[in-house]
Amino acid sequence: MANDKRQFVNYIFYKLDPAWRRLPAQERETGKREFLAAVDEFNSKVLTVPYSTVGIRAEVDIMLWRISYDLEAFQDMSAKMASTSLGKYMNTSYSYLAMTKRSIYVDKHHHEGQESKRLTIVPGEAKYLFIYPFVKTREWYLLTKAARQGMMSEHIEIGHKYPTVKINTSYSFGLDDAEFVVAFESDYPNDFLDLVMELREAEASRFTERDTPIFTCVRKSLKDALNDLGS
Repeated sequence: MANDKRQFVNYIFYKLDPAWRRLPAQERETGKREFLAAVDEFNSKVLTVPYSTVGIRAEVDIMLWRISYDLEAFQDMSAKMASTSLGKYMNTSYSYLAMTKRSIYVDKHHHEGQESKRLTIVPGEAKYLFIYPFVKTREWYLLTKAARQGMMSEHIEIGHKYPTVKINTSYSFGLDDAEFVVAFESDYPNDFLDLVMELREAEASRFTERDTPIFTCVRKSLKDALNDLGS
């Protein structure tokens, strides 16, 4: 187990202090350049995929999906971003920490890129990312493995009906408040909506304790995501 090379996964959400928009334009541009440079400095240690949430959810403006084999790299990167003139106006609204792990439920299901076969997350190019932390009820863990497998098999089969939606499951047991953090990549929000509605009807949904907050994020370059904050 100790030799399994797993990744740390972090979804960090920022809210901009509106006072930043009242700064002189040149000062705002300098702050954005500093922030971009701070992120670029960690390219060798942290895979960072930026998303804009401006106008979609009130308490968040930008989200960085970060993946690394080095937990402390998240800290060092966050400290560097916070030290920029823009970072001083960015408040962390949410931050979810998790790790990759092979699923115990999908070994019987075989398809390209399935989660049981990978300890690494490779983000695709989809335009949208839908994220939420997830907690099962205690009753779920008291069920037999066979009972849980049966319900998860139904869950997985429903997912296979929506090939335009790619799921990335990461595990937070003991690391953060949630048990899982799930992130769905897709170019089609309507497919994700239909998938979630159908999953609500699956038997396993009876054992969901919490699956909020839910975030809809739009993938953009970091430069464009920062420009969404105000030019």
